[in-house]
Amino acid sequence: MEEYKRPRPQHMRPSLDGFINGGTPVVRRSPRIPAVPNAASIVPQQRLMSRTQINRTAVPMAPKNSPANHRLPGIDMALQDAINPTHNPRKVVKRSKWRTVRRWTFRTVALMLVLLIAVGGYLFSQGFLNLHKVFKGGAATAAALQANVDPSLLKGEGSGRINILLLGIGGAGHDGADLTDTMMLASIDPVNHTAALLSVPRDLWVNIPNNGTMKINAAYEMGKFKYLGKITADNSNSKAIQAGFSSVDPIVEGVLGVPIDYNVLVDFQAFRQAVDTVGGVTIDVQNELYDPTMAWENNWNPVLAKPGVQTFDGKHALIYARSRETSSDFARGIRQRQVLLALKDKAMTLGVLSDPTKISGLMSAFGNNVQTDLSLSDAERLYSIVKDIGNSNVSSLDLDTAPNQFVTTGDIDGQSIVEPKAGLFDYSQIQGYVRSSLQDGYIKKENARVVVLNGTTAPGLATAKADELKQYGYNVTQTATAPTSGYQQTVLVDLTHGKDKYTKHYLEQRFNTTAVSTVPDQAIASSQADFILILGNDQTATLQN
Repeated sequence: MEEYKRPRPQHMRPSLDGFINGGTPVVRRSPRIPAVPNAASIVPQQRLMSRTQINRTAVPMAPKNSPANHRLPGIDMALQDAINPTHNPRKVVKRSKWRTVRRWTFRTVALMLVLLIAVGGYLFSQGFLNLHKVFKGGAATAAALQANVDPSLLKGEGSGRINILLLGIGGAGHDGADLTDTMMLASIDPVNHTAALLSVPRDLWVNIPNNGTMKINAAYEMGKFKYLGKITADNSNSKAIQAGFSSVDPIVEGVLGVPIDYNVLVDFQAFRQAVDTVGGVTIDVQNELYDPTMAWENNWNPVLAKPGVQTFDGKHALIYARSRETSSDFARGIRQRQVLLALKDKAMTLGVLSDPTKISGLMSAFGNNVQTDLSLSDAERLYSIVKDIGNSNVSSLDLDTAPNQFVTTGDIDGQSIVEPKAGLFDYSQIQGYVRSSLQDGYIKKENARVVVLNGTTAPGLATAKADELKQYGYNVTQTATAPTSGYQQTVLVDLTHGKDKYTKHYLEQRFNTTAVSTVPDQAIASSQADFILILGNDQTATLQN
């Protein structure tokens, strides 16, 4: 069966199901990324001393004008130390408040960015050609973006979704300017008009082939800097940005087990500018929001929001959505959904979309602070899908909230990290959770009844395969032993006469067979099934013990 092929440079070896199984990711080879002499010298291994170790070690600081203090502004210190060994690796630089701001802000604005980028597709269809500034393209069109897509274009369960990797950075002028301290997968089901946001821990310890082990938030900057051969906070070079995408995508794919179709890189000034451009967002505040830890951002006023209907500008919308210290993550989630819905509704009102001044301001904000490999035509199609998805149909997922706790904290050389509970670099549990949470929309919509029969003498084969199918969203209604054994090849019987074409296609791919319309044994009851799957000896080799 034809394996999943991504139109961009090949970098993973996906399984036959459209999801990517575990193992160490393969480096994406892109002809656009030239070799850099001594490239390994710019790899931040991130095995830094703990703060306690640093404080206990007396190290004389270099003179003010010495090379040791010649750091580039806003660049990851670990990376600079790797490039310039004269740097003092024990020098502690206080993390700016903005890095904390951008980490808590990103979950709030992630879906908003997808929505507003999709709105940009609508604007382009109305003739606003200046959107080329934002939608530079670079990624091939995802099959799931097509209406009534031909099943042959879908390479397995999961490819019926649109997966967008959202990356949040501080940008020029901030410490670790290109560290993606917030990473989120926005997965859209265009068939059933739902979406999901899945957070990826920024401290997840991963292996980046040819670069070593490090936190996953360094994967983007490694690709970008390796392409350029130098450190810079500037993101105007589109090829360098693509190189960054090509670096981070296979790592995230290897962790989550799903292909990445598109990328969006965000400087968080875009959120404030977008809110201000549409004239603010109107929020009905249910309870007073008091948070002294955020007072410094609110003119030193710990009362961030009073009860009642009010309009927030970009600054106060950020504050309202980010606060959590005096409430809870649950309460913060409610506020985030309020802001997202309010911004979506405001941006998509006729008054905004028909106002050239607001459109120009919105695109200016995006043009300076958002980079994406979506093309204009893909953004237009994405708009037609996302506009019908309400906030109630957007699920919020992560990997460390009960009962779905698949990661834990650890320590490597004194540095706090996040690692899978199954073991370092073992993403099997994570991938199983993601697979069951992001089921293929075509399978869900057809909801075909599948009966699984064991046509061999191998015990437990039908149950094992049925459990696997259920994880992908199949409606398995019965498992049993076939009236006779000795089937060498798996038989798939389609009793829908081609009506459930997507389920048929996926099952044919998965079991490497071609469906027939007649049951091979009259002793097999077929009245309560849409598909009958009779497992043969060709499936016993994959039986998991």
